Amino acid sequence: MNDPVKKQENSTSDPMARNTATGILVLANGQVFRGKGCGHVGDKVGEVCFNTAMTGYQEILTDPSYAEQIICFTFPHIGNTGTNNEDEEASCSLAENAAAGAIFRENITTPASWRATSHLNDWLVNRGIVGLSGVDTRALTAFIRENGMPNGVIAHSPDGKFDVPTLAAKAKAWSGLVGADLAKTVSTPQNYQWDETRWQWPGKTEKTGKDAKNVVVIDYGTKQNILRCLAEAGMKSTVVPAHMSAEDILAKQPDGVVLSNGPGDPEATGEYAIPVIKELVDAGVPILGICLGHQMLALALGAKTVKMDQGHHGANHPVKDFETGKVEIVSMNHGFAVEGATLPDGVSETHKSLFDGSNCGLRLDGKPVFSVQHHPEASPGPRDSFYLFERFAAAL
Repeated sequence: MNDPVKKQENSTSDPMARNTATGILVLANGQVFRGKGCGHVGDKVGEVCFNTAMTGYQEILTDPSYAEQIICFTFPHIGNTGTNNEDEEASCSLAENAAAGAIFRENITTPASWRATSHLNDWLVNRGIVGLSGVDTRALTAFIRENGMPNGVIAHSPDGKFDVPTLAAKAKAWSGLVGADLAKTVSTPQNYQWDETRWQWPGKTEKTGKDAKNVVVIDYGTKQNILRCLAEAGMKSTVVPAHMSAEDILAKQPDGVVLSNGPGDPEATGEYAIPVIKELVDAGVPILGICLGHQMLALALGAKTVKMDQGHHGANHPVKDFETGKVEIVSMNHGFAVEGATLPDGVSETHKSLFDGSNCGLRLDGKPVFSVQHHPEASPGPRDSFYLFERFAAAL
């Protein structure tokens, strides 16, 4: 009988010869992609997805929504802006090492930005993120498009020695993201305050004024720029753990509540989050949901979510806002989606993806409660979606 792993290896167009490869990606079906290892030495298991953004690799790799995922960057040249302490997105130290691995077409380039304080490879090492370059990322992306996001193991070994069957078995045995509550692994363990506004070139920030509204951000994996955008729109944030009760949240007398982005299966996190969200809705508190927060708000209102085959990961997604008729270019990062057809009476669809028609926003009729699937704090448009924070502030 033919060795399925060997057969799959022979069928790939890996640019690295086997005797020089120091990095490897092994999928659960036994398919192998070899290349040059970089970053952390060792192996990590996760779901393999691709991201189509041309810039922002540090922001992507520090987005807590990527917990337990291995990111294949479709843009070939990564590393030219280096890394720095200002472009981090994780707002909690528990979320700093969310992404499991990173895959690049070309070797990491030398930093050529005045803002760079470290080389991307050194940054990957310090973060414990396994890297792999020299891979045919077009072939890997095509595989994901045709077969869905697979489980896989990314490994880096300077001596080039890999136990491929063992790695394939590890990938196959991994339970995956369906049914996984990952918010608890990236959420803040304790409350903290935020009042810094968005960056102003070349990096200056300001504080919100004394008349700022007070909002509670439930941290399922929130990003720093969400907090900055809230401050820019005139809101001070109290960030609280994902498991905080509605009673404790309401005791803070917030002017509004934000359900943040985050990783994992919304139904799994929803086991404890949905009852809280229902109580907040019933209390009449203005609510803004983002990404995972959007999905769990939909579940709390009676809709359903579904695991996507390839997900939406990139900074070039066109989304239509039915309330204004405008099309905005947005940043996406999600592997689960709300089934628009399941939205109950009294809940209106406000946004839709023009790529595949999937739901990207909802509003609870008659109440200041709404959410979006995309990331309005990101800037691919570059400011197409900032109005959502202003809309939320106006509802307080």
